[in-house]
Amino acid sequence: MNPLASPRRRLFAGLAAALAFAAFPATAQYPDKPIKLVVPFPPGGPTDIVARPLAQALGTALKQNVIIENKGGAGGSIGADLVAKSPADGYTLLMGTVGTNAINGALYKTLPHHPVNDFTPVALVASSPVALVVNPLSEYKTAREYVAAAKANPGKVSFGSAGAGTPGHLTGEMFATAAQVKLQHVPYKGSAPAITDLLGNQIPSMFDPLQATIANIRAGKLRALAVSGTARSPALPDVPTVQESGIQSFEVTSWNGIFAPKGTPSEVIATMNRALQAVLAKPDVKQRMLDLGVEARASTPDELRARLQTDIVKWGEVIAKAGIEQQ
Repeated sequence: MNPLASPRRRLFAGLAAALAFAAFPATAQYPDKPIKLVVPFPPGGPTDIVARPLAQALGTALKQNVIIENKGGAGGSIGADLVAKSPADGYTLLMGTVGTNAINGALYKTLPHHPVNDFTPVALVASSPVALVVNPLSEYKTAREYVAAAKANPGKVSFGSAGAGTPGHLTGEMFATAAQVKLQHVPYKGSAPAITDLLGNQIPSMFDPLQATIANIRAGKLRALAVSGTARSPALPDVPTVQESGIQSFEVTSWNGIFAPKGTPSEVIATMNRALQAVLAKPDVKQRMLDLGVEARASTPDELRARLQTDIVKWGEVIAKAGIEQQ
């Protein structure tokens, strides 16, 4: 027996272990530095409203700062592209939406990244209905009255949205198809300017995710005619659904999910998912989200992936039927 064999084996084993540790330092210690959460829309919009309290709670749970970086433009594609091209180490994440990761692939002729293949799902974190809202001075008191006016005046009842191809715009198109009416879309560069014009009675109506409008609804500055979910929102239990208002088989859910760049180690994804599951199960976080008009809903990566595939098909059909296309 070679007397040097045992020491050599120990030496090689030690080298192998050291190399393995060096290859995945982020996995072993993740997170050991601040995490950047990219919000691909301007501050104050529906996605930003949800991201900020989530980042605060997540940072506390992980004992690291989670820093919001707003990178708006091109329907969220600029911020999404930044994350897609970032190192796959878990330190740059995307606060994705149904728009950035499900709608944009069908909406834009070309994108600098693939909205599905260039990302790894981490978790669904929140969902909310889209609200049909009007100015309190409006003649419309219910969704049925709104539809009746649109039928009597084809193409003359308009609605605003945060922009062409946004969930609010597509919900309005879907609503018009389901109600068999013709509405006139008025696109804005973001939710805030559209709401400003609605508050000023410059446009008669708007479709927007509930978290963007709920503060004005509660303050009596806007009137909610209906919400787009299959059930009433617990944040506004007195507001009927679109289905209750006479339009059957209508359901739209706006959601937010966390995505990492493709190739992020599975251990990092698992660590972040566990942290999100724990944070979003806390009663105070759930209530904070509900106060904002959204429901906290943590999921597994596979559940988010499945939701994504379902919505890609659904919204692709809406976009094709409405003939919407962005350059």
